[in-house]
Amino acid sequence: MKKDVNFIINHLDDLLCEESFIGIGSTRKVYRYKEFVIKKHLHELGYKQSLNEQKIYQTLEAQNLSKHIAPVLYMDQHMIIQPYYKPLDLINNDTYDLDFEKDDRITNDLKKALSLIDKELDGFDFFDSSNYGSNENGELVLIDYGMTKKLYENMWVPLAEEGILPQIFIEKCQSCGLEKELRIYGEHDTDRRCLACGKE
Repeated sequence: MKKDVNFIINHLDDLLCEESFIGIGSTRKVYRYKEFVIKKHLHELGYKQSLNEQKIYQTLEAQNLSKHIAPVLYMDQHMIIQPYYKPLDLINNDTYDLDFEKDDRITNDLKKALSLIDKELDGFDFFDSSNYGSNENGELVLIDYGMTKKLYENMWVPLAEEGILPQIFIEKCQSCGLEKELRIYGEHDTDRRCLACGKE
């Protein structure tokens, strides 16, 4: 694993290409290399999220609660590297809220980890299925956990309202006509194209 991580670090410019791109959020862009994901920071807030993931993972690891949390293998000012987990299937082309009481893919140790993140580490947004992947046993693994309530309220919301960071809406793309995730930069953004049609 260390050998692969070193390869990623040394060949980053070649690996961060259209062919390896797998997703984008408002602050980080995600690429895949073999069984790893590379989250490239698009904004200072993305870097802060990665720092939080590193801190949270280390805290959970010290308490033996990290089995179903995506580990941080490497992090610097530009990116974070973690293992790849299969994304959850969408429902009607959209993410959905997980049912933590009835979903048998959610293990007891994951529930305990989420409780600790929520109550002691200021964690935020655990219900959305887009924040999870599944491991080889079909169990859920938390893969995106760096946003805290404090970051969300003090940084993300003001930046989104100013149109600096995009909010994500499910609407019809004005170019291809398909209902997709659209990245909207503030209330005056009239460009309703999807990522595939050229808008980032």
